[in-house]
Amino acid sequence: MKTKKRIHLSTEKGQSLVELALSLTFILILLAGVVYFGIGLFYYIAMRDAAQEGALYGSMNPDDVGEIESRVANASGDGLIQILHTAGDLDVAVTYSGAHCEGNGITVTVSHDYSLDWLPIGSFISPFIGSNVIELRAVATDTILTPTCP
Repeated sequence: MKTKKRIHLSTEKGQSLVELALSLTFILILLAGVVYFGIGLFYYIAMRDAAQEGALYGSMNPDDVGEIESRVANASGDGLIQILHTAGDLDVAVTYSGAHCEGNGITVTVSHDYSLDWLPIGSFISPFIGSNVIELRAVATDTILTPTCP
Protein backbone atom coordinates (compact mmCIF):
# COMPACT_ATOMS: atom_id res chain seq x y z
CA MET A 1 0.00 0.00 0.00
CA LYS A 2 1.38 3.36 -1.07
CA THR A 3 0.98 6.44 1.09
CA LYS A 4 0.99 9.97 -0.22
CA LYS A 5 2.98 12.48 1.66
CA ARG A 6 1.65 16.00 1.95
CA ILE A 7 4.23 18.70 1.59
CA HIS A 8 3.54 22.07 3.25
CA LEU A 9 5.62 24.97 2.19
CA SER A 10 5.98 27.31 5.11
CA THR A 11 6.74 30.25 2.81
CA GLU A 12 3.21 30.33 1.35
CA LYS A 13 1.18 30.43 4.54
CA GLY A 14 0.45 34.19 4.55
CA GLN A 15 0.35 34.75 0.80
CA SER A 16 -3.43 35.06 0.59
CA LEU A 17 -3.55 37.53 3.45
CA VAL A 18 -0.90 39.75 1.86
CA GLU A 19 -2.69 39.69 -1.51
CA LEU A 20 -5.98 40.59 0.19
CA ALA A 21 -4.38 43.48 2.08
CA LEU A 22 -2.78 44.92 -1.06
CA SER A 23 -5.84 44.59 -3.27
CA LEU A 24 -8.26 45.80 -0.57
CA THR A 25 -6.15 48.93 -0.02
CA PHE A 26 -6.23 49.75 -3.73
CA ILE A 27 -9.98 49.09 -3.97
CA LEU A 28 -10.78 51.28 -0.94
CA ILE A 29 -8.69 54.16 -2.30
CA LEU A 30 -10.47 53.84 -5.64
CA LEU A 31 -13.86 53.77 -3.89
CA ALA A 32 -12.99 56.90 -1.88
CA GLY A 33 -12.10 58.71 -5.12
CA VAL A 34 -15.38 57.69 -6.75
CA VAL A 35 -17.40 58.87 -3.75
CA TYR A 36 -15.49 62.16 -3.64
CA PHE A 37 -16.06 62.70 -7.36
CA GLY A 38 -19.79 62.06 -6.81
CA ILE A 39 -19.93 64.66 -4.03
CA GLY A 40 -18.17 67.18 -6.30
CA LEU A 41 -20.67 66.47 -9.08
CA PHE A 42 -23.52 67.03 -6.62
CA TYR A 43 -21.98 70.40 -5.64
CA TYR A 44 -21.68 71.40 -9.30
CA ILE A 45 -25.30 70.47 -10.11
CA ALA A 46 -26.58 72.43 -7.10
CA MET A 47 -24.46 75.43 -8.15
CA ARG A 48 -25.70 75.22 -11.74
CA ASP A 49 -29.32 75.18 -10.59
CA ALA A 50 -28.67 78.16 -8.29
CA ALA A 51 -27.04 80.13 -11.13
CA GLN A 52 -30.02 79.41 -13.38
CA GLU A 53 -32.39 80.63 -10.66
CA GLY A 54 -30.39 83.85 -10.31
CA ALA A 55 -30.29 84.43 -14.07
CA LEU A 56 -34.04 83.84 -14.35
CA TYR A 57 -34.79 86.38 -11.64
CA GLY A 58 -32.24 88.77 -13.15
CA SER A 59 -33.94 88.61 -16.54
CA MET A 60 -36.99 90.27 -14.97
CA ASN A 61 -35.16 92.50 -12.44
CA PRO A 62 -31.68 93.17 -13.82
CA ASP A 63 -30.82 96.07 -11.48
CA ASP A 64 -31.58 94.21 -8.25
CA VAL A 65 -28.18 92.53 -7.78
CA GLY A 66 -28.72 91.97 -4.05
CA GLU A 67 -31.91 90.00 -4.67
CA ILE A 68 -30.25 88.05 -7.51
CA GLU A 69 -27.54 86.93 -5.05
CA SER A 70 -30.24 86.14 -2.48
CA ARG A 71 -32.11 84.00 -5.04
CA VAL A 72 -28.89 82.15 -5.80
CA ALA A 73 -28.25 81.51 -2.10
CA ASN A 74 -31.81 80.33 -1.44
CA ALA A 75 -32.22 78.27 -4.63
CA SER A 76 -32.12 74.98 -2.73
CA GLY A 77 -33.95 76.14 0.39
CA ASP A 78 -31.90 75.35 3.48
CA GLY A 79 -29.60 73.15 1.44
CA LEU A 80 -26.01 73.06 0.34
CA ILE A 81 -25.87 76.37 -1.56
CA GLN A 82 -27.23 78.37 1.36
CA ILE A 83 -24.76 76.71 3.73
CA LEU A 84 -21.83 77.56 1.41
CA HIS A 85 -23.09 81.13 0.93
CA THR A 86 -23.53 81.69 4.67
CA ALA A 87 -20.01 80.35 5.33
CA GLY A 88 -18.59 82.71 2.68
CA ASP A 89 -17.37 79.82 0.52
CA LEU A 90 -19.57 80.68 -2.47
CA ASP A 91 -18.79 83.51 -4.89
CA VAL A 92 -21.63 85.00 -6.95
CA ALA A 93 -20.89 87.39 -9.82
CA VAL A 94 -23.47 89.14 -12.02
CA THR A 95 -22.36 90.56 -15.36
CA TYR A 96 -24.24 92.16 -18.24
CA SER A 97 -23.69 92.30 -21.97
CA GLY A 98 -24.79 95.80 -22.84
CA ALA A 99 -27.25 98.00 -20.97
CA HIS A 100 -29.49 96.66 -18.22
CA CYS A 101 -32.55 96.60 -20.47
CA GLU A 102 -34.60 94.37 -22.79
CA GLY A 103 -32.75 92.22 -25.30
CA ASN A 104 -29.35 92.31 -23.62
CA GLY A 105 -27.83 89.45 -21.67
CA ILE A 106 -27.32 88.81 -18.00
CA THR A 107 -24.81 86.22 -16.78
CA VAL A 108 -24.70 84.78 -13.28
CA THR A 109 -21.49 82.97 -12.30
CA VAL A 110 -21.33 80.87 -9.15
CA SER A 111 -17.98 79.47 -8.02
CA HIS A 112 -16.72 77.43 -5.10
CA ASP A 113 -13.26 76.11 -4.18
CA TYR A 114 -13.71 72.35 -3.67
CA SER A 115 -11.03 71.19 -1.25
CA LEU A 116 -9.27 67.84 -1.53
CA ASP A 117 -8.06 67.92 2.08
CA TRP A 118 -10.30 65.24 3.53
CA LEU A 119 -9.73 62.82 0.65
CA PRO A 120 -7.42 60.01 1.84
CA ILE A 121 -5.24 60.35 -1.24
CA GLY A 122 -5.56 64.14 -1.56
CA SER A 123 -1.88 64.68 -0.80
CA PHE A 124 -0.95 62.28 -3.62
CA ILE A 125 -3.25 63.98 -6.15
CA SER A 126 -2.26 67.60 -5.46
CA PRO A 127 1.16 67.41 -7.21
CA PHE A 128 -0.58 66.29 -10.40
CA ILE A 129 -3.24 69.00 -10.47
CA GLY A 130 -1.06 71.74 -9.00
CA SER A 131 -3.04 72.50 -5.83
CA ASN A 132 -5.18 70.98 -3.13
CA VAL A 133 -8.30 72.78 -4.42
CA ILE A 134 -10.45 72.35 -7.50
CA GLU A 135 -12.50 75.37 -8.54
CA LEU A 136 -16.08 74.49 -9.41
CA ARG A 137 -17.79 77.12 -11.56
CA ALA A 138 -21.34 77.22 -12.88
CA VAL A 139 -22.45 79.87 -15.37
CA ALA A 140 -25.98 80.68 -16.49
CA THR A 141 -26.84 83.29 -19.11
CA ASP A 142 -30.31 84.66 -19.80
CA THR A 143 -31.87 87.45 -21.86
CA ILE A 144 -33.16 90.50 -20.03
CA LEU A 145 -36.91 90.79 -20.59
CA THR A 146 -37.77 93.98 -18.70
CA PRO A 147 -37.44 97.00 -18.62
CA THR A 148 -37.57 98.15 -22.24
CA CYS A 149 -34.64 100.14 -23.56
CA PRO A 150 -35.16 103.91 -23.91
